[in-house]
Amino acid sequence: MVVENYDRIVEKISKKSGLEKEEIERRIEAKRAKLSGLISKDGAAQIVAAELGISFDNEKLKLEELLPGMRKVNTRGKITGISPVRTFKTKKGDDGKVANLFIADETSNIKVVLWDTNHVALIETGKITEGIVVEILNGSMRENEIHLGSFSELKITAETIDSVNIDKIFRVRNISELKNSDSAKVRAFIVQTFDPKFFYVCPNCRKKVIPEGNAFVCAEHGKVSGEKRALSNVIIDDGTETIRAVAFHDNLAKLGLTSFENPEELFIQRENLLGKEMLFSGNVRSNKMFNTPEFIIEGAEEINADALISELEKH
Repeated sequence: MVVENYDRIVEKISKKSGLEKEEIERRIEAKRAKLSGLISKDGAAQIVAAELGISFDNEKLKLEELLPGMRKVNTRGKITGISPVRTFKTKKGDDGKVANLFIADETSNIKVVLWDTNHVALIETGKITEGIVVEILNGSMRENEIHLGSFSELKITAETIDSVNIDKIFRVRNISELKNSDSAKVRAFIVQTFDPKFFYVCPNCRKKVIPEGNAFVCAEHGKVSGEKRALSNVIIDDGTETIRAVAFHDNLAKLGLTSFENPEELFIQRENLLGKEMLFSGNVRSNKMFNTPEFIIEGAEEINADALISELEKH
């Protein structure tokens, strides 16, 4: 399990201030109480750090150590992917450009957003390509991304990184803290389930197909046989808030939903889910129909009491 931002902030404050973690956590809770709980634990920890005269600016950090809200971020990583350059209109009506890099080091990986035309030009001219190591100076963290503006630096470095962590990173979050595009882990109870919905996909590209007579039509592959797939919605609650979560076909078995051809067995499986506590990992996106956030489930694990106790004992 990825260590929470909160735990990492507390550990850094403890090292820099010389205070015990328990004292720091006491101050954080006092700050939250003073603000009537309207601030997250992460945010309260950042305030406590500032009050102690502690700044995380200008440190050269591993990617795993980067935290939302950090300014003057210095780090480095190997480029594992580059998105196409996009153009847009600025508020002044001028043409602007933006591009994304994906970098990784030994500890983690992250998206880097380039807003400065000089940085974008490094991609357009082929000076920056996949596989090279770059150094980033004076970036800023917006949510879980590094953003580089005109005052930031992006430099090619002779450093090498032999082994990189390209696994998807899920940050532990409360549901009330989830934001669009977050990749997160939440520990929550299933409080409501819904009937599964069925659809058909192309057996070649796995994209949704349109029924036509006794067959189906794929936009790319024409007439195909079609594979039946399912998705199901559940409402999960962690005590801070609720959110609608969606599990697609390949992940339904992780929830315990398998009997799609037997309505009676499926009803029992759904009933067994109610009140069940699980550890969910996935991504947050906006539901365009309802304009509300929803959690797309990529993993679901039953709570392992022994592992949980072991994790708590580390802190």
